[in-house]
Amino acid sequence: PDECRNFIKVLLSRNGGLFLCGTNAFNPLCANYTGDTLEMLGDTVSGMARCPYDPKHANVALVAEGNLFTATVTDFLAIDAVIYRSLGDSPALRTVKHDSKWFREPYFVSAVEWGPHIYFFFREIAMEFNYLEKVVVSRVARVCKRDQGGSQRVLEKQWTSFLKARLNCSVPGDSHFYFNLLHSTSPIIRMHGRDIVLGVFSTPANSIPGSAVCAFDMEQLAAVFDGRFKEQKSPESIWTPVPDEVIPKPRPGGCAVQGSKFNSSNSFPDEMLNFVKTHPLMDEAVPSLGQRPWIVRTMVRYQLNKIVVDTEAGPYRNRTVLFLGSSRGTILKFLIMPNQDNTVTNSNIFLEELEGFNPDKCDKVGDRDDGKQLLSLTLDRMSHTLLLAFPSCVVRVPVARCQLYSRCMKNCIASRDPYCGWTRGSTCSFLRPGTRLPFEQDVEHGNVDHLGDCDGILLQESFMEEPDGLVSVNLLVVSAVSAFATGAVLSGLTVCWIMSHRHRHSRGSGAGGARRKGDKEQSMLGQGRSGSVMSVTRTSGGERRCSQADNPFRRQLSVHLRSSVRNPRCTPRLCWWIQPQSVTLTPRDDRRAKKRGAENEGSS
Repeated sequence: PDECRNFIKVLLSRNGGLFLCGTNAFNPLCANYTGDTLEMLGDTVSGMARCPYDPKHANVALVAEGNLFTATVTDFLAIDAVIYRSLGDSPALRTVKHDSKWFREPYFVSAVEWGPHIYFFFREIAMEFNYLEKVVVSRVARVCKRDQGGSQRVLEKQWTSFLKARLNCSVPGDSHFYFNLLHSTSPIIRMHGRDIVLGVFSTPANSIPGSAVCAFDMEQLAAVFDGRFKEQKSPESIWTPVPDEVIPKPRPGGCAVQGSKFNSSNSFPDEMLNFVKTHPLMDEAVPSLGQRPWIVRTMVRYQLNKIVVDTEAGPYRNRTVLFLGSSRGTILKFLIMPNQDNTVTNSNIFLEELEGFNPDKCDKVGDRDDGKQLLSLTLDRMSHTLLLAFPSCVVRVPVARCQLYSRCMKNCIASRDPYCGWTRGSTCSFLRPGTRLPFEQDVEHGNVDHLGDCDGILLQESFMEEPDGLVSVNLLVVSAVSAFATGAVLSGLTVCWIMSHRHRHSRGSGAGGARRKGDKEQSMLGQGRSGSVMSVTRTSGGERRCSQADNPFRRQLSVHLRSSVRNPRCTPRLCWWIQPQSVTLTPRDDRRAKKRGAENEGSS
């Protein structure tokens, strides 16, 4: 079976080489490799507490100060969850075993190093709520990097600094609307003088479907661990804050400081160690920056589950762009703008949605539609692309598609995409960081009042040389036709008969197939690529017209359709009949079109 393969779950840079851990058919092993030749160095080491047994189990790992910090499960049944330190000069430490106050079925998401601590982000079943059903909440836990463990009596070879707190990502109101499930976090980024972590959250399956992006200030996050503790005095009682007067000295959960009375955690008094062992949960939750999510998406059929942040977007490297991966394999792109007070950065502008999953190159996994599951999302700054990992393939997608705006200056400026600018060649071009070419751009406001309309210019959509992001949406066309078919058949035939008679009487004998004044044309064309071709012509008299354009758009279409037709040219055999009062897509045969044209000329 597939589970018996060796799934790589840990891949880190360590001591100038690579450190890898794999499931190894439910017998996890780790090994060191050279960074250039990928030759194994030394013998393998046990992967227990460093790598899960089952590839489906979540885990995180990082290297800090020469030590390996991991969060995973240590057994086949995933009962014993652990945060573990090993492979360094410091003694190996772990969390307390089989204690629901420390962990209760956690799902580890990420870990970051900040100051003297390592912070672990995860979600777990909450034990502080006296509900009949299980409630999953998001948490952040921290440990001191130089923790030496407890005394021989209490917390020996275990963390003395482990504390955890709830992450609050909710929409404020009379009754807060919570996004409790953490899926992904960004590394610590520096924005306007703050160290910030961004997280992608969602609602549970039995709630209103929705996703949100919340930001957390590391200073505020650390301050929560200096606040009050939470306790349950008896199994039947509710959880309440611990009074300050009963908290022992030194403060539980702190790091030992050299030169102080307790220069090592081994020397902490037993009273303090017993308190931190039984009170790992903080009373207050970590508030999100601005007290509300930066981005909210509700009542949609997909979940946001991955996040990548580019804090150096644009030619001046001064813009912040978020790329959010979704459960359907697409990427949502947002521009984050600072507020006028420059204190809370929570204004955002939706830029575009990028197609990531390519059904032509990514195989379907099993009988279910699991192939679109986005496993990872990475930003490749050198090539200005995103790397999307799916179960059966890896797809490269450009961070911007400036060519969509082609030669329409108004649309290029109005896009407010920091990666795009109007250049001297009268085209919308990708602006590389530090470019010295003259360009026009208005990311702040997108002001185009002084620019004229893009008259006579059609929408042109082209793709990279490797069109990994092109996804066929024939289903959309079929659904639209099916939805309108029942109600449009009778009215469509009537309108066709009226318009054909009007056209026959109004058309001159010498007009032929010439286009009349006042006709408008809209088109979306994938030019010379493996993309699609669709030309929609709307005429005042209901004419059939099949066109091929090489310009951007005249008027932006409210609905964009992509066909999977491979022919990049529009032929007479692929024409659509468009009426002003109804939309009826009917392929016409070339011979019938010629015959009808001859009849019209003869009758006129």
